[in-house]
Amino acid sequence: MSDDQTPVFQIQRIYLKEASLEQPNSPAIFLEQQQPSVDIQLGVEAKGVADGVYEVAVAATVHTKIGERTVFLVECKQAGIFEIRNLPQEQMGPIMGIACPQIIYPYLRANVADVITRAGFPPVHLAEINFQAMYEQQQAQQQDDAPRIVTA
Repeated sequence: MSDDQTPVFQIQRIYLKEASLEQPNSPAIFLEQQQPSVDIQLGVEAKGVADGVYEVAVAATVHTKIGERTVFLVECKQAGIFEIRNLPQEQMGPIMGIACPQIIYPYLRANVADVITRAGFPPVHLAEINFQAMYEQQQAQQQDDAPRIVTA
């Protein structure tokens, strides 16, 4: 194998791409004694930015409410730039859907907890995620949604 065909997987940069915090009912919400409900949504996206260079981002939305009133809403997107070259095409999906998010996610968890703490609330620690199971579920969903060709 020649050197120019050697597989390459390198982290170029990990960065906080986006972070927002809303606490529309402060300061009154700080006086509430009731436990809030917490809704957490996660997503992964990947796109090419140059030849052999990809951006992968993991986004989290944490929405806490007491009844219908928002305690706080945090949206955070952690991203990474990865150089990925000379890998078989069938490995690209798992690399960008499993390996890269696993590298990025600890940074996202820390940033979400930090933003919430700095807002004056106890931190919300995002649970560990099985990105392989998440990826496989997305692949199965895409296959289920694929148009079917029916012949008579």
